[in-house]
Amino acid sequence: MSAPNIVNVSTITAKTASAALGTSAASIVSNAASSNKVFKINTALVSNVDGSNSADVTIYLNDGASGGGSTDRAIVSTVLVPSDSTLVVIDGNSKLYLEENTSITALASAAGDLEIIISYEEIS
Repeated sequence: MSAPNIVNVSTITAKTASAALGTSAASIVSNAASSNKVFKINTALVSNVDGSNSADVTIYLNDGASGGGSTDRAIVSTVLVPSDSTLVVIDGNSKLYLEENTSITALASAAGDLEIIISYEEIS
């Protein structure tokens, strides 16, 4: 697992990933092995689109691309998102870097209640 030297960057590409969350962990942002890129995660938002029920969200940093690694490290774990509200998980004060062969995975306590949006920069 490596990352390019970000002092000598040749490209920075703005990206946004989004998904409706289910009850099994799914990959939201994935940095492939040998990509020669690092992803700077700027924002992660989780919205509850259910008008009457709260739901919990869990978001992991996984040591494999596409969530295929053996180790999950919790970014947030079973955090309650009230109905019709949004949880700010990562913002401008708490950035995160994804090196090669790592991913961000997420799941909800109730399928279809939560949606996630992650804004990031692909740096190479």
